[in-house]
Amino acid sequence: MNMPRIEVPGGVLARRHNVSARTPETVLDRWDSGVRSADAVGDNVVSIYDVIGEDFWTGGGFTLRRLDGALRQIGRRDFEVHINSPGGDMFEGVAIYNKIRDHAEAHGLSVKVKVLGLAASAASVIAMAGDEIEIGAAASIMIHNCWTVAIGNRNDFAEMAQTMEQFDANMAAVYEARTGNSADDVAAWMNAETWFSGQEAIDAGFATELLPADRVKNDPNARALAQVVRAEKKAERALRMAGASAKDAKTTISDMKKAARDDAAVPDSNADVAPSDYAALAASLTKLTSAMETHYD
Repeated sequence: MNMPRIEVPGGVLARRHNVSARTPETVLDRWDSGVRSADAVGDNVVSIYDVIGEDFWTGGGFTLRRLDGALRQIGRRDFEVHINSPGGDMFEGVAIYNKIRDHAEAHGLSVKVKVLGLAASAASVIAMAGDEIEIGAAASIMIHNCWTVAIGNRNDFAEMAQTMEQFDANMAAVYEARTGNSADDVAAWMNAETWFSGQEAIDAGFATELLPADRVKNDPNARALAQVVRAEKKAERALRMAGASAKDAKTTISDMKKAARDDAAVPDSNADVAPSDYAALAASLTKLTSAMETHYD
């Protein structure tokens, strides 16, 4: 399928240190991070089971660099993209989408996307790169306007608003090309932050067929570890609101995690940690965060 590229307006906007495009915490809370493919994964599969863009806390995240490495290994073969992601850095997501389409079209390749759990925000854009898009019956696709965090004066924000309007229009053009829906309908869905279940996504044109239920499984370790990462991010938000720098917040949270491990009797080595240990660690970290928020209130 001949899908359009997405141009990033404003040129340097995506690289400015005071602007970042992220996924809201409410979306992260709805993400079941343990969903995986139940099939044996071949060497022609790109697996996206993380946030989009580099994750500040874990050092993980699915990036353009990781995609480049995967495509070098795949070479000139048809390939699949498996997705369970809450989104993340929209600029990175657009670059990943463009790279998948450029690689496929340059070599005449077919791309099959499988939405196993969630393709939200930037991940929904990546999903549109498939010639075929399969989605689990219990999976979801979510589209919305680019959610941006920025720092600056009123002129910076005025410039950003104009640029984001064009950026959203360029993303909408991709959704329109994929689904065949009108610009007004797509814009309304994006403005409302719309969630489509498996069959709803097919009916609206965002996917082509349902993925059989037995093709999906759940990894309890991945799900449990994600609870800890979410707790860390909530602690970071509380610290930043209290005036801490990003560096100081990360140092404080490292100390909090050590205290939380001691409180929950969790082993220091992740290799020895069971899913129940991660759940206990997340609960202890959340308790410390609540105490800290009460102190600053």
